[in-house]
Amino acid sequence: MGGGQGPGGTMEVPTLAIACHKGRPPADAGADVLAGLGACRGPAEESTFRRAFAMIGPDVLDQVLGAWLWTRCAKVSGRLVIAIDGGAVRGAKDNNGKAPHLVAALAHGIGAVLGQVAVDAKSNEIPAVRDLLKAFAGLAGAVITIDALHTQRDTAQAIIGRQADYVMTVKGNMPTLYRRLKKLPWARIPAVSSDSTDHGRRARRTIKATLAPAWIEFTGAAQVAQIRRTVTKNGKKTIEVVYLITSDPDAEPGLLDGARRW
Repeated sequence: MGGGQGPGGTMEVPTLAIACHKGRPPADAGADVLAGLGACRGPAEESTFRRAFAMIGPDVLDQVLGAWLWTRCAKVSGRLVIAIDGGAVRGAKDNNGKAPHLVAALAHGIGAVLGQVAVDAKSNEIPAVRDLLKAFAGLAGAVITIDALHTQRDTAQAIIGRQADYVMTVKGNMPTLYRRLKKLPWARIPAVSSDSTDHGRRARRTIKATLAPAWIEFTGAAQVAQIRRTVTKNGKKTIEVVYLITSDPDAEPGLLDGARRW
């Protein structure tokens, strides 16, 4: 079972596939699975895997796993969607008693971590995201979704510089842009809506997208969008409105909605 294009390029990971097959220990893998993975002599003992993993550097292991998971990513509207998110690692502490802070690239649909980098204690997530993007051997054709903290022109340039597109959220950290997007004539823009019901909650999502105005002056911006989410539960209605910008001039509502759901 081969790896795919991801952090560190293409790498073979049959041993990892055997160890992780459906969450079962190697000794429980069936003969057909072992044969398909080239384990002609049968499964190795647990101690063998422990010694092998102890010899692998954590960065290398992270790259190999990311490359393998890359091949299993779901697509939205035919595009690979990668969500970048940051946060502290729960249950872990460094020598100073602080939880490590990581920025990770997550595969839309399966939630697998394709790659991650640590945030320098003297810095923040913004430069860490750009370092993470550099770690991928290829991003051409992918769509990178990212939250409002990273709606930065330099980050947008880093993404389109890798022949990928971005979908970014605009919030109060960019007040002027937010206000101007809010004032666009959204009532005259055609909408696409979808409904869902879950645990007694009814949700309706309405998406409107239009070409980016000339005044936007944001790196690579091709379209802007409004997503309105109306949730009704126990007779109570709540409404959330989010504004997006994307570098993809042909992004369909399904892609924008799928990216935002992440």
